[in-house]
Amino acid sequence: MDEIQKTLLEQVAGLHDVPAGAYNIRANGESVARNTSANIDIVTKQDKQGIDIVIKPGTKKESVHIPVVLSQSGLTEMVYNDFYIGDDCDVVIIAGCGIHNSGDLDSKHDGVHSFFIGKNSHVKYVEKHYGSGDGNGQRIMNPETVVNLGENSFMEMETVQIKGVDSTKRTTSATLDAGAKLIITERLMTHGSQTAESSFQVDLNGEGSSANLISRAVAKENSRQLFLAKINGNNRCAGHSECDAIIMDNAKISAIPEITANHLDAALIHEAAIGKIAGEQIIKLMTLGLTEAEAEEQIVNGFLK
Repeated sequence: MDEIQKTLLEQVAGLHDVPAGAYNIRANGESVARNTSANIDIVTKQDKQGIDIVIKPGTKKESVHIPVVLSQSGLTEMVYNDFYIGDDCDVVIIAGCGIHNSGDLDSKHDGVHSFFIGKNSHVKYVEKHYGSGDGNGQRIMNPETVVNLGENSFMEMETVQIKGVDSTKRTTSATLDAGAKLIITERLMTHGSQTAESSFQVDLNGEGSSANLISRAVAKENSRQLFLAKINGNNRCAGHSECDAIIMDNAKISAIPEITANHLDAALIHEAAIGKIAGEQIIKLMTLGLTEAEAEEQIVNGFLK
């Protein structure tokens, strides 16, 4: 991998070297490095671009890295990755995509990640998106995540997009069986003329299932954001969605939460708040020696942590 690709890899997966455990590293449309373990197998799909990640029942304290980097201007790809996670597992999965585009043609990565999580398993899933390059070509990412949670399983999902992505549509859908729990935390910042759409749909089908969707977003300059969150309570369950956003300059943000109770004991809550940075916060930081721009940056960075 060249230096640009290594920098992208560090940004989206925190990798400075070959990771421990299982991994599949994809660069410019091809798999460039792969490793499996005794408990985790990675198999290339035969019918379309993508891989199957198979994690044996009982696998504990292991990780899988599957980052994607694009440094070739004009490259467009669609990848399908399926995760089959057995019962009684405890694993961490690190994904993410970085695009460097210094040309005039658009570069685009679309991906569908489908999770089939067995009973009593715990999965932490981290997905980061990052863009760089000074070309006129767009950096476009459209990730789709499909989650199927088995009985008493637990998934923590963290998605981060802070810089450099010109256009993105992020779609997440999940179905939960009895006792299953899902926590999704999104951190998103747009600037310039970037556009971002985040869409969530969660079906709480099992008795005692629960979901918590949390979005922290900042829109600067002329960027546009749309947040959609649907939670369907189809049994005795608990669901909560929360969107907190900071709007700056000439940006626009829409937050559209929707909750539907299809059962008497479905307890569902939604919250949404959009506002500018309070003037007293900036003044307080400026009294400590920061400029106005530095104060704004400090507040935004703290908000997105």
